[in-house]
Amino acid sequence: MKIFKIIGVMSGTSLDGLDLAYCHIWEANNTWQFVIQATKNVPYTPEMELKLKDAIFLPATELLEFHNTYGTWLGQQAKAFIEERNLAVDYIASHGHTTHHQPQRGLTYQIGSGQHIANESGIEVICDFRTNDVALGGQGAPLVPIGDQLLFHAYDFCLNLGGISNVSFNLDQKRVAYDIGLANMGLNYSTRKAGFAYDDGGKLARKGKVNQPMLKALNSLEFYDLPFPKSIGYEWFVEKVKPIIDATDDTIENILHTSVLHVCEKVAADILQNTTKPKSTLLVTGGGALNTFLIEKLQEKLGDTVEIVIPSQTIIAYKEALIFALMGVLRIQKQTNVLCSVTGAKKDSCSGVMYLPS
Repeated sequence: MKIFKIIGVMSGTSLDGLDLAYCHIWEANNTWQFVIQATKNVPYTPEMELKLKDAIFLPATELLEFHNTYGTWLGQQAKAFIEERNLAVDYIASHGHTTHHQPQRGLTYQIGSGQHIANESGIEVICDFRTNDVALGGQGAPLVPIGDQLLFHAYDFCLNLGGISNVSFNLDQKRVAYDIGLANMGLNYSTRKAGFAYDDGGKLARKGKVNQPMLKALNSLEFYDLPFPKSIGYEWFVEKVKPIIDATDDTIENILHTSVLHVCEKVAADILQNTTKPKSTLLVTGGGALNTFLIEKLQEKLGDTVEIVIPSQTIIAYKEALIFALMGVLRIQKQTNVLCSVTGAKKDSCSGVMYLPS
């Protein structure tokens, strides 16, 4: 039995820092097993956060330059993590940071050059997990459902509340998944406008009241009516959501309260629509799982039909990094790591590009 010692590296749309998860992953009795041995979050400096957020607007040459320098920085963070914890590492699997995601135009781009990561860290790197699926006609997202299927199959639904909310579940004996819509992206944008890093536990939102015109505008966004598979990126937020928030003249408490209700209404509607059992379980991870007010409201919307399960803090924070580590292992093993039933591609694929350190 081979144990893969691999670091999963993840930077999400919520821009809450870089997540590194050192994992041992192995297959026994046709079942994948894992242990997260060590973790680290590297908060972004205000300058890095702003540059990542605005990378979508960079000219091509500047974006490519940032792709390389960010890759070097990722390699430095991985190397520091390895040295600090004295880790024995075989591979690094890096998601990178998504700057452009327009699958309808055949485009998806994650910055963080794999070659630069490998050269800086001295470790073999697997990255660029989305491009192949988009080339096969898929959405290139979400990718986490392969991990939901292989590592978290005990739950009926797996919901991630990162910058965007996405869900995966089994339907007609196939794994399906898609982006539901907003989650922390809107909440974080509003809190930062008001001078707060984030709304700790939803305390500000809890004090607010619903702004009905804002809620109606958010609920009426066309994306919610599209059939899955479907996915969104930061471009969608900038074009469709930001104007609604900016046009709302209200207190930060009311704006956050309304945003939370919007997230919960849309998530609950999708979950309940696909519930086939008298009692289902919903595993919730991502930063939104730590928003106590949001979780309370979501459970209210779901009622007794669906039970929310909040896992350990490590799984909440590092599930995506863990799953990209698993995707790296599957790529090394030449096994399927992207599901066409999830993305809408022509076929399942073994995706990811491998880089050797020089």
